[in-house]
Amino acid sequence: MAKQKDKAAHSLIAGTFAGAVEGAVTYPTELVKTKMQLQGSQQYTAQGGHVYSGPIDCASTTLRTQGIRGLYRGLPPMLVGNAAKAGVRFLTYDTVKEMLRARDGTLSMPRMMAAGMCAGVIEGGTVVAPSETIKTRLIHDQCMPNSQFRSTLDCVRSVIHTGGIRGLYRGVGPVMMRQGANSCVRFAAYDSLKQLMVRHARVDAKKIPVVYSFALGMAAGVITVYSTMPFDVVKTRMQSPAVEYTGSLQCALRVTSSEGVRALWKGATPRLARLMFSGAIVFATYEEVMKVLR
Repeated sequence: MAKQKDKAAHSLIAGTFAGAVEGAVTYPTELVKTKMQLQGSQQYTAQGGHVYSGPIDCASTTLRTQGIRGLYRGLPPMLVGNAAKAGVRFLTYDTVKEMLRARDGTLSMPRMMAAGMCAGVIEGGTVVAPSETIKTRLIHDQCMPNSQFRSTLDCVRSVIHTGGIRGLYRGVGPVMMRQGANSCVRFAAYDSLKQLMVRHARVDAKKIPVVYSFALGMAAGVITVYSTMPFDVVKTRMQSPAVEYTGSLQCALRVTSSEGVRALWKGATPRLARLMFSGAIVFATYEEVMKVLR
């Protein structure tokens, strides 16, 4: 029992540390992705939100008008949320994965995907939803002609004042769907590729070189982006201040009918940039921290 507790603690510590490092390094791409997804709704246009021609225009305009700090608007809730969700994600995945192993110690692809989905749904419903709501509100506010929030804390107060605690969990359904899909695909892709590499490169699965884990994490990130992008777009629209959607399905249908099916992959380029490197950073950091803790 003590050994299992140690392993669970190691997963939590390594995951939390990896999430914090990944969040801090890749946040500007998350900001650009969110801004690109917010524009297009009628409410956003009616409020005078700035319209960008593309990710590069968005990043350069933000940098020119608001400085380097503008690229990190909304970072505090994202950083705390990223560290916490990664800790919960890896703890849940490693725990469920061990429960689903066959008697001979093997783990099939469907079981990897099931463990990943459990991890994503749990992190989405507990940690990600409130941090994503605050991050989205802060970025939306940054796009408006007149800024409403003075700080992250001011934004939290405003959300709770107008919508109560439930306001922090607005869009929790699509958040859980996105996180479940993300973790399902990302963990299954990473562990499957890792198994292939261990078999062919003949390396110890618990002492995988950092270059290998970085490359595997990057590949898993690419697969995840294009598989789960619609969930991310719906999540962002549901969490924006514009109250024009009654549910996730209605949101997806409305986006596709008014903006086309391609709109469900809006922001894919900055998200690809982020998840490629976030996958590489988070898995490589996790593996290295686990080496130290073991």
